[in-house]
Amino acid sequence: MPDLPARFAAIILAFAPLFCLRTWRHAEVLRVGAILAPGKHTVTSLLRISGHRREPHFINYHRVLNRA
Repeated sequence: MPDLPARFAAIILAFAPLFCLRTWRHAEVLRVGAILAPGKHTVTSLLRISGHRREPHFINYHRVLNRA
């Protein structure tokens, strides 16, 4: 993941304890994609812009947003 400015990273990291480690890694990819993606912010567009377009287990990224 790209390095974030310290102030922004501190805000984002405050949410890390709410996720298990594996889910947090997926959430980080989606976060970076959401920041960079122009237009609609679908999971597919977030993966595409963050360089995970050919991710074999893309369903795991959908599950991050699908589960409570």
